[in-house]
Amino acid sequence: MTSASTADTLPACPECREEYTYEQGALLVCPMCGHEWTAGEADDAAASAQVTDAVGNVLADGDTVTIVKSLKVKGSGSGTLKIGTKVRGIRLTGDAGDGHDIDATVPGFGRMKLKSSIVKKVL
Repeated sequence: MTSASTADTLPACPECREEYTYEQGALLVCPMCGHEWTAGEADDAAASAQVTDAVGNVLADGDTVTIVKSLKVKGSGSGTLKIGTKVRGIRLTGDAGDGHDIDATVPGFGRMKLKSSIVKKVL
């Protein structure tokens, strides 16, 4: 069993961003998705995986953003996500190939994925 101080120093999984990583020999392992990596790979991935908003501000987990472009939402009864909508506590997920790299709870719509190119960080 790892002590709390050791667990606090292990990085989150670069694949799924979960923080339940553990050491297995020289590798770090994510029990959630099964991804295995070395500590050096995690540092390289973190440096190259910065997510920026529509105007170039670097985003981080927990940031508050506003929507900069009105969008029609598929499968929603209310229809349009309005410009200026404030979204609190975003979570960066990494690009899954479709450009949606933010997971957030949008007021009036619930949980959805957003593209960083349509949001602006609230400073």
